[in-house]
Amino acid sequence: MLTVGDKFPAFNLNSVVSIEPKSEFKTISQDSYPGKWLVVFFWPMDFTFVCPTEIAEFGKKNADFKERDAQVLGASVDTHFVHLAWRNNHADLKDLPFPMLADTKRELSTTLGILHQDGIPLRATFIVDPEGIIRFASVNDLSVGRNVDEVVRVLDALQTDELCPCNWKKGDATL
Repeated sequence: MLTVGDKFPAFNLNSVVSIEPKSEFKTISQDSYPGKWLVVFFWPMDFTFVCPTEIAEFGKKNADFKERDAQVLGASVDTHFVHLAWRNNHADLKDLPFPMLADTKRELSTTLGILHQDGIPLRATFIVDPEGIIRFASVNDLSVGRNVDEVVRVLDALQTDELCPCNWKKGDATL
């Protein structure tokens, strides 16, 4: 698995960015958000049970990420058409403010080393700095959803460029 200090892989993926007709899809690459931090998270499959709770929570916290000059990107191996169908059919996903990437060829998830033995991505989260370097990597078992507040906290800590003690929160003293 790629980890902290590694270069995040290049990608060029179809994505769903809206449910508005004729503006649903966009191709997103590693260069689509120059100068920004990226928070890239993967979920196993669309139309499942734990996944929409995480995706919706990233959506609710999107303003927190934007405040920190970070772009959230969600991804699974489902197609962009399946992503759109899920967004149109799940109330918590209709108004997502970030792209849902379609890693249908499994190239990005394979390069990252996060594919489960059954061919779906694990619940992986990566924080990537503006130079494209992975600064945080976390992987959960398929049955356990991640903590989005912790991802925000870690992003805050990374952006201080200081030593941050255990349980550090924005506004706390650094070491």
